[in-house]
Amino acid sequence: MSEVCALTTFDNPYDPIDQFMSWFMFDVEKGYNSCGYLGRIAKTSDSLSDDENEREIERAIDEIIRYDPRNIYRKVKRTEKAEAVSV
Repeated sequence: MSEVCALTTFDNPYDPIDQFMSWFMFDVEKGYNSCGYLGRIAKTSDSLSDDENEREIERAIDEIIRYDPRNIYRKVKRTEKAEAVSV
């Protein structure tokens, strides 16, 4: 099982994990550009593992929420089961 985190806004009716395209269109239309904002704050790297990058993204989401003067951002967090891979 793994945890998935995403950044969203209080008024976005779409789930950023399961309904990403609809969520993204709403986000951009409102002028939030949350993906770009998260990309500027998160210090991810190809030299980090997937787990390290995921922890960094969650850290950045927490930072965005902590310093959000408009109080518009929210964190969506979900535990997902790992899919079995057959070889």
